[in-house]
Amino acid sequence: MKAQTTRAADASLPAGSAADIVIDNVSMSFPTQDGTVVRAIDHVNEKVDAGRFVAIVGPSGCGKSTLLSLIAGLQTPTSGEVRIGGEVVRSPKRTTGVVFQEDSTLPWKTVLDNVCFGMRVAGVPKREQLERAQQFITLVGLQGFEKAHPPQLSGGMRQRVAIARTLALNPNALLMDEPFGALDQQTRLLIGAEVRRIWRETHKTVVFVTHDIQEAILLSQEVWVMSYRPGRILDRVVIDLPENRDTSSVGTPEFSEVFNHIWGLVRGEAMQAFADSEHAGLAGNHG
Repeated sequence: MKAQTTRAADASLPAGSAADIVIDNVSMSFPTQDGTVVRAIDHVNEKVDAGRFVAIVGPSGCGKSTLLSLIAGLQTPTSGEVRIGGEVVRSPKRTTGVVFQEDSTLPWKTVLDNVCFGMRVAGVPKREQLERAQQFITLVGLQGFEKAHPPQLSGGMRQRVAIARTLALNPNALLMDEPFGALDQQTRLLIGAEVRRIWRETHKTVVFVTHDIQEAILLSQEVWVMSYRPGRILDRVVIDLPENRDTSSVGTPEFSEVFNHIWGLVRGEAMQAFADSEHAGLAGNHG
């Protein structure tokens, strides 16, 4: 199998299920304390079709999380725009769900109350809150833990609570920023498989940021590889592996080929990042 590169075609918005995401000539710059400007994202033009699962990988500091925050409306691009379902993103939207690496559960509330919390803020009637909360607690495999509090749960279970709370708001798009970064490798694999199953059942549009290439390949339909700063999309690699793939796929020649292709790109960018940091360090020592 050869790694493939594609540019998705336009798709209409499926009613009530998923939204496409258009990143239209987006750039992002940040001022620094010494008065210089760092260009984090540079003229990114990409699209995620409705219902697709896209993972983003790249070297540290390449702008993966910045790009996700722009899609989420948590930051405003310096130039260009992001559109979700045809609507320009100018601020966070309740129709866009975001799951972060950090534990976002409320420790004083039960699992049920945590999952209901976002709906309560959104003004969903209480009976509907409870029905939807139970639906998504079951979907993420936490039935029986409704009355438990987060300190009684493992890290992986707390992330499931956060995912259930986000899904209960019925978002059109689900954005995930290193959501398993604080978990051990075994738990990452287990909850990753659950996220893929949930995506297949809910048909949401998912953008998933990770530094783990293996995780990106196992979970997604397509992997975007970002360059070192300023961040650009170097390649869009279609993951042409069985839909029901799991960790047993890792040892196959097909998996190895696509992994090596992506790793070759990331490695080259990471070496550039390392060289730049070494040069900056030498310049500082001689300054």
